[in-house]
Amino acid sequence: MRFCCARETLARLSGRIGSVGNPLYRDYEKLVEITIMGQKFRVPEKNICLRAFQYVSPQTIPYGRFCWNQECQLCRVTFTMAGQEDVPPRPILACKVLVAEGMQIVELSDELKWNLSGVLKPAEPRPPLE
Repeated sequence: MRFCCARETLARLSGRIGSVGNPLYRDYEKLVEITIMGQKFRVPEKNICLRAFQYVSPQTIPYGRFCWNQECQLCRVTFTMAGQEDVPPRPILACKVLVAEGMQIVELSDELKWNLSGVLKPAEPRPPLE
């Protein structure tokens, strides 16, 4: 599981979870676990998926070509919920739907793939010691 180190550590050290004075995120009381393309992340509850992606990758998502208001369709994702294997994956717009505990993002638009590529790359194996 990957943690968004600085924000989560700051929140835990200060003894409070929440937006920590950040107007980008809706106030939240806890972090929920979601899976993006097989990798687990903890993101703020009560926020849209696109904001959760921004929480995971704050260096790239703000610079993506997203309109944030459902017009561009560049934030399209497909998701399932943990424990609902019999339900087929559903396509949604990440700028419209709130994240939920157990959400599994199984497909990303090309724009999101590019913007999240830094955090979704598999860890490269270490070179052997000589």
